[in-house]
Formats: sequence, C-alpha cells, structure tokens
Amino acid sequence: MVYLFLAEGFEEVEAITPVDILRRAGVDVATVAVADSQDKDVIGAHGIKVTADLSLTDINYDDIDAIVLPGGMPGTRNLDASEDVRQALKFSFDNDRLICAICAAPSVLGHLGFLKGKKATCFPGFEKELHAAVFTGAEVTIDGKIITADGPGAAMQFGEAIAAQFVGFDAARRVTDSMQCRY
Repeated sequence: MVYLFLAEGFEEVEAITPVDILRRAGVDVATVAVADSQDKDVIGAHGIKVTADLSLTDINYDDIDAIVLPGGMPGTRNLDASEDVRQALKFSFDNDRLICAICAAPSVLGHLGFLKGKKATCFPGFEKELHAAVFTGAEVTIDGKIITADGPGAAMQFGEAIAAQFVGFDAARRVTDSMQCRY
C-alpha cells in the first residue's frame, strides 16, 4: 500500500496528482489525514478540502510499500512536527520501503538524516534543509528508495516516477501519455 500523508496546508496539486496517476496505474494508494483527531477532512494550502481515506491510526506498518509527502506550507511544517509521521518514515527507511517527497517536503527527510550523501531535489530555497544531500536541482530525482521532486510543476513526473517503481517505466509512461503529458 502507498500511503500519501495529508497535513493541514498541503499543496493540493502535489497530493492529488500522484494519487490520480497511481490509481490509474492500478497501484493501491490511500490518503492519510495527519491530525490529532480522527477527522479525515484536511484543508490544503489554497483552501481546498479533501476527505482522506484513512486517519494516521488506521495505518498498518506491515502494509507500507511507500510513503508520499506532498509539500506546501504550512503542510510541510505540520508533517515535520508529527511524531506519528516521523515514526512511519523511520519504519519505512529502516525497512527499505520507498519514500517520496516533493517541494518543501524533502526537508522532512533531511531533518531525519535520510538524505545524507543521497541525490535529492526540492523547492528553491529549501536546499539547506536537505542536510548533506547532493542537491540536483532536477524536477525529479531518484536515489535508491528515495524519490524527491521540486514543486507543483513536477507533480506529473513525480507521480509517474512513483508509479514506475510498482508497474515499470513503460506502464507508468502509458498512463501519463494517456493524460496528454508532453514532457
């Protein structure tokens, strides 16, 4: 299962686009509300309300194939502040699961020390938060089990890169081609 975490203030494009691509590719993905309560409604950075599939307490660590973190503000800060999110990420990192973050969210991985010596990208201005990563400046960067992307404009490529880890590049590209992506 791919779990995409939604914290208050998430960047809507960076969340919904990868979920859409993954579901079109036939990958099991669930959105997860990052909140102190069981409330599954999460408001994005631009006021769009999304009802998540699950709350944090519904996650089964043994089922984690990947975790995806959309950026946005204050969504990224809210992800970083959540001990439950940090624990799920640590479990995933320690158990060689896929971890994906876009825009400002790679900073969460940097703060946890996951990017040390790894190639990574992020939204301009967050480079120092990657803590010892090899900054690429690319739209999407894959280094082992970590995928990072630089911002909302890379959401399609980010989703495709994640899908490719599960269904292969050709199948993932067929999905984005069918969506009229021209990159």
